[in-house]
Amino acid sequence: MSESKDSTASSILVVDDEQIVRESLGAWLREDGHKTRLCADGRQALAAARDEEFELALVDLKMPGMDGLEVARRLRDFSPRTTVVVMTAFASVDTAVLALKEGAYDYITKPFDPEVLSHLLRRAREERELRRQNTGLRKKLAAATQPPRIQGSSPALQRVVELIENVAPGQTSVLITGESGVGKELVARAIHAGSPRALMPLVIVNCGALPEGTLESELFGHERGAFTGAQYRHKGKFELADGGTLFLDEIGEVSHRMQVEMLRVLEEKRVVRMGGHTSVQADFRVVAATNRDLKRAVKEGHFREDLYYRLNVFHIDVPPLRDRVGDIEELALHFAARLARQMNRAVPSIQEDAMQRLMEYDWPGNVRELANAIERAMVVSRDNLIRLEDLPIDGVIRRQHAPGGRSLAAVERDHIHTVLDETDWNISEAARILEVDRGTVYNKIRAFGLERERTGGTAGSGRSR
Repeated sequence: MSESKDSTASSILVVDDEQIVRESLGAWLREDGHKTRLCADGRQALAAARDEEFELALVDLKMPGMDGLEVARRLRDFSPRTTVVVMTAFASVDTAVLALKEGAYDYITKPFDPEVLSHLLRRAREERELRRQNTGLRKKLAAATQPPRIQGSSPALQRVVELIENVAPGQTSVLITGESGVGKELVARAIHAGSPRALMPLVIVNCGALPEGTLESELFGHERGAFTGAQYRHKGKFELADGGTLFLDEIGEVSHRMQVEMLRVLEEKRVVRMGGHTSVQADFRVVAATNRDLKRAVKEGHFREDLYYRLNVFHIDVPPLRDRVGDIEELALHFAARLARQMNRAVPSIQEDAMQRLMEYDWPGNVRELANAIERAMVVSRDNLIRLEDLPIDGVIRRQHAPGGRSLAAVERDHIHTVLDETDWNISEAARILEVDRGTVYNKIRAFGLERERTGGTAGSGRSR
């Protein structure tokens, strides 16, 4: 055998009832640096395989008691990662078929050439390594295409999640609307990850961040010499999104001229680079987002009606954080845990009065502002506790008030308290009326500091169920 002693050495189980065969084979294998274990019959082999895992098992076909096919079958059941090669002096097509059906990788005939056996070991090891890599790649692909988790359990946000699940598997164009910071890009990523295009690129273009000339080059690409400084051919985002998803963020900021050009590409799925004369086919799904009222922009003549309807085949509106106060605590704890991992520190607790302030604040910057507030609080906190004074919203930004001078949080607090009193603090009944789960009710009680009013005659008479 000619393999060198290196890191390719394997752990090999040799099973043969003939002593001279198994000892000779064991000597050859050890000479090449392999670790071996020799067994005289199938029962010894199975016992050895239960003690340790072998990369390869060389098993004789004809043995008294338990034959090689039975050994191969049992190894396949409880040690599936062991590659089995059957050794036989009676090679035939039927033998090969039976061996492979019972889980053997291959078979080799006696007497065998050491070089042939060496080659067989190399092939078996390479296939084993390919299987290992394939398993790892499958896990990585599964993780990469896993739709991002959208934090929040409020009915308003769960409706958004339902819409994502409904539209993601298709090819429909989607328009995502909502205020800045609500998480429109996260929704776009979830749509892409849940689609058949998940393994292809998600190409993101921030239409509002680029001047018109730069945006045109970024979207359509350009040929060499198309303009001053264009020294090389450049593929645009439409082409780069071929097979995948194109996310056009801040689509409401695009000029009227660019709207005409974009509409043509969206309808024809063909792109002509700047300075070019031939069109290029591009198969992409378009998802767009805006914080502007595009319907109003259409009426005022600022946005093309045909482009609006081309984009708005399916509409998802992401509600602002002030309209889903019930998500604030979950989001705050989520950001704290995520930042703790990034900072390599323990997950901090949030003091009760600090959480109350987070719940009462209107968050004009929405989820993005909340994430920034938690990060700042974790930076300045003295220990593993976020206090009220650590939050950057005290006396800096005034929260907006609801009509009558009352905040939305205050209205929510009073309503929850009223429902609890009406149900005699029956948590299950209150949750049913409020259309939330019991855990949310408990969280609200803690966040708002709600307490049951007790009188002398009824104290302790009711239970929270």
